[in-house]
Amino acid sequence: MLSRDLPVPEGWLRLRQQAMGLGGEVVRWLDQKSRDLASLGPASRKARDFAAFGDGSVLCWPWDSLVNPQGMQIGRGTLIAPHAALSTGWEMDQPGLADDVLVIGDRCLIGRGSSIVAHESIVIGDDVWTGHHVHITDMNHGHADPDIPISQQFVDPAPVRIGAGSWLGHGVVVLPGVTIGRHVVVGANSVVNRDLPDHSVCVGAPARPVD
Repeated sequence: MLSRDLPVPEGWLRLRQQAMGLGGEVVRWLDQKSRDLASLGPASRKARDFAAFGDGSVLCWPWDSLVNPQGMQIGRGTLIAPHAALSTGWEMDQPGLADDVLVIGDRCLIGRGSSIVAHESIVIGDDVWTGHHVHITDMNHGHADPDIPISQQFVDPAPVRIGAGSWLGHGVVVLPGVTIGRHVVVGANSVVNRDLPDHSVCVGAPARPVD
């Protein structure tokens, strides 16, 4: 009989289960504490890199990317969930970048895994909440020249505005040049490529008012 086929004493099994349970609790506690410590608040040294970082706001760790925070203003009481990607400008450490390329208002919630790419101007009003994996950008790619890869065909940026009190569902994409009004609901997985009026419920690709 091989050693691995020998019966394991019941007491040893109980001890191993207890050790795994305790070890798991310790690992989870350490992981949560490390995430809390690595997250950014207004008192964090890294928060000084932002143009503004309001009281009570948190950028949760880990984030996927943070490019040119000197062009970002974050209001008060705003939560940006883990795995966010925030970017302003055209290149890392861009000189002379304006301090309001990306503005996120007070009491906002940006969902897990969301990305906001602001080359020139994205403004998100107060009390805007999003679901997970929302993408907002003020620039897109062109396709007019068939001999040039689409990745190398850029179109001019166009500002994006999202009105106060709006809700963007899971997986929403907001494209350049769009103004979303106040208190607008945008349904999950919608693509916003046109203006949406105040106090509307909008769904689809492209998103359009349904209520």
